[in-house]
Amino acid sequence: MAIGILCREELKEYDFGLGHPFRGDRYIRFPAFLRGSLPENDNYKIIAADAATEEDLLLICGKEYIEFTREYYRAANLGLTYPGQFSRFHSLDNLPVGKPGKIEQAARLVVGQAKMACDMVQAGHYDKVVSVGGGLHHAKHSYGEGFCLYNDVAFCGLYLLQHYKLERILVLDTDAHAGNGTCEYFYNESRVLFIDIHQDPKTIYPGTGFVQQIGSGRGEGYTINIPMPVNAGYDSYRLVFESIVEPVAREFQPQIIVRNGGSDPYLDDGLTSLGLPLKGLRLIGEKVRKLSEICDGRVVDLIASGYNEQILPYAWLALIAGLANFKFEIEEVEPIPQRFIGDLGLTGTEKVVQQARDHLRDYWVCLR
Repeated sequence: MAIGILCREELKEYDFGLGHPFRGDRYIRFPAFLRGSLPENDNYKIIAADAATEEDLLLICGKEYIEFTREYYRAANLGLTYPGQFSRFHSLDNLPVGKPGKIEQAARLVVGQAKMACDMVQAGHYDKVVSVGGGLHHAKHSYGEGFCLYNDVAFCGLYLLQHYKLERILVLDTDAHAGNGTCEYFYNESRVLFIDIHQDPKTIYPGTGFVQQIGSGRGEGYTINIPMPVNAGYDSYRLVFESIVEPVAREFQPQIIVRNGGSDPYLDDGLTSLGLPLKGLRLIGEKVRKLSEICDGRVVDLIASGYNEQILPYAWLALIAGLANFKFEIEEVEPIPQRFIGDLGLTGTEKVVQQARDHLRDYWVCLR
């Protein structure tokens, strides 16, 4: 069965300006690369979504934050200065450089895509829908950071809980950075199992996502952080899926899976220090596809991150190919450096897995 891929040209406006690490040209290059690598036909269908409404945004953000964000980035795009205290609402990594794109409008489109992805999967139009540009997991209720304005991952979870009355949602974050914003939304929530596989927070932004952070209140045990050691590669990720993610997910029995994360676990990303080759990105997609058999194949997949421009289209396609079970080979674009031939992080990952089991064994039978 074909998958739906939500993407439109206006996503290119999610651009913080020349010299900033996050540029919008990825949303032009990837669709062209995808079409050139694999025809739509029975493989996928590219679909355009509408932007989120004000009501949609109020599900995840405060009104004052939305108003400041809208007006500040509108002024920045026009080369104007907007009065107001930027640091009250955003971190400096969200500060545009020079003349940015229409960032806030594109961010609304990302949330609109998240809503449409949930609707399409729940209606049975597609088992799996990918939102290109999604996964803005650092944004919080009233504070934007980490290149993220509105958290579409959190929107998926809250929308599925409130609109569709789902009771068990698995949110799986495979971005190299911990999803600190998403974590805050669901830290006290037992209906959302949040599993976050990311680089050791002692070595990377945002400095959260330690193994002992397991949720609180009724959500205690429903946040699972897997901080991967520097250089963790293919074998490490396979171990984490097989030792933690898969058994816990089978015990939880989710009704849908929401996954987010792009190419930044790649071994030469530029902003991160993990060790996945392209086949490792495909492994993530394959593991999610297999896991989705629990919930009749239902997956909303959100892809935006990655900072190696040459690798990004190949890595995104590897993720999607694994998820959709596309039958074609994805070759490594660059020779794998000698230090990554073996998994340098495996021993450290084994220790992390044991630590996670120790912290969570009282909450999950499968981890005892």
